[in-house]
Amino acid sequence: MSISFVRIDDRVIHGQLVTRWARELPCDGIVAIDDAVAADPLLSSVMKGAVQDTKVWLFDTATAIEKLPKVIASEKRYFVIGKSPVTLKRLEEAGISLQNSNGKINVGPMSARAGTTTIGPNQSVNPDEIAAFDWLTQRGHQVEFRLVPDAGFYSWQDARQKLK
Repeated sequence: MSISFVRIDDRVIHGQLVTRWARELPCDGIVAIDDAVAADPLLSSVMKGAVQDTKVWLFDTATAIEKLPKVIASEKRYFVIGKSPVTLKRLEEAGISLQNSNGKINVGPMSARAGTTTIGPNQSVNPDEIAAFDWLTQRGHQVEFRLVPDAGFYSWQDARQKLK
């Protein structure tokens, strides 16, 4: 299985991802998926610049649906990073399996925004994201909210209890 780590992070690619997660779970490349970031040459350049020795691809969702089967068929290890659980849901609806070697979808920061509810430290969700997390877990994904590898964590089921 070539996907070694799946993460949701509203920062997409940043230093913590590279310095903490990539050391814990080595990878040969990072596939970041977000329509807005992929459409912005400056943001794309900044994000690619955050990673020194690892190949980075920034795709919009449609391109990711087209390209990810090749990534999955590869012998190399790739991180797949989405800005939102809605993006990951769209990938799976298109037939892209996000099963990975650690069996989890990791969730990092999802900053507070208008219309969101806080469920943890630096983690807030809106109704579309709630529905996407529900959908992903109903399909067997373990969703784990953990900012960095050595931090405590909680599951989507734990977070869901806070929304009642």
